[in-house]
Amino acid sequence: MEIDFSKDNGLVPAIIQDANTLQVLMLGYMNEEALKKTQTEQKVTFFSRSKQRLWTKGEESGHFLHVKSIQLDCDQDTLLILADPDGPTCHTGSKTCWQEEGTTSFGILAGLESTIRQRWESEDAQSYVASLKAKGTHKIAQKVGEEAIETVIEALRTDDELFLAESADLLFHYLVLLKAKGFSLDDVLNVLKSRMK
Repeated sequence: MEIDFSKDNGLVPAIIQDANTLQVLMLGYMNEEALKKTQTEQKVTFFSRSKQRLWTKGEESGHFLHVKSIQLDCDQDTLLILADPDGPTCHTGSKTCWQEEGTTSFGILAGLESTIRQRWESEDAQSYVASLKAKGTHKIAQKVGEEAIETVIEALRTDDELFLAESADLLFHYLVLLKAKGFSLDDVLNVLKSRMK
């Protein structure tokens, strides 16, 4: 990477993003020495403008940011670092420096999971989610099985539109089953992360 360190007194901004969820965790600054240390140790190291020294995120808290990839923007003066955080990123104990807490961001899936949770917990019995809840976990699990079979059948046919529709049905009902069992996508992600070690 040919990084342009000349624009801001030898520093470039480094945006840190969670490698698993793509949530933006924090922004810091790096000089050439901080970048080299980050690349060598595979832990994000910044140049602290207030302390005027190198600072490895987590050196005091133990909440290191383990580097997965480093990308340079088109102007060659900003870094995007995908990292795997050991714990909260912000010194306040928050997951991000923008005080974001709670569930991981999965884009549209997070929105769908939130809608399912609201309808599950609502006293309004008119929603489809409420009707599934009323039938119980056994019936919800059975519905996931049915949708899985229909997805497999459509995968073996040539109608891509039907395959995608059945895939969406399967994913929706699986999210409902997760809620019925008291789990979320975060819990599934944690299992997948543990298998990657």
